[in-house]
Amino acid sequence: MSKTLEFLQGRITVDPDICNGHPTIRGQRITAQSILEYLSAGDSEADILHEFPELEAADIRACLQFASHLMDHRYELLRVA
Repeated sequence: MSKTLEFLQGRITVDPDICNGHPTIRGQRITAQSILEYLSAGDSEADILHEFPELEAADIRACLQFASHLMDHRYELLRVA
């Protein structure tokens, strides 16, 4: 039995049994990464909503917010050897 993690009021979910544990939108087989890639390629929110009618505008904003939270971590480079 796997445990599902939820973020941003359940808009972003992580389930090891769905999309190999990548963050998805509301448990659907649409990854947050895919939506971010569409946005970075220049697609508008309207374009994405047309392509994925099961999504809501709040889902797209949740992907951006989730990515922002990931970037909020402090990263350190370690010297090896």
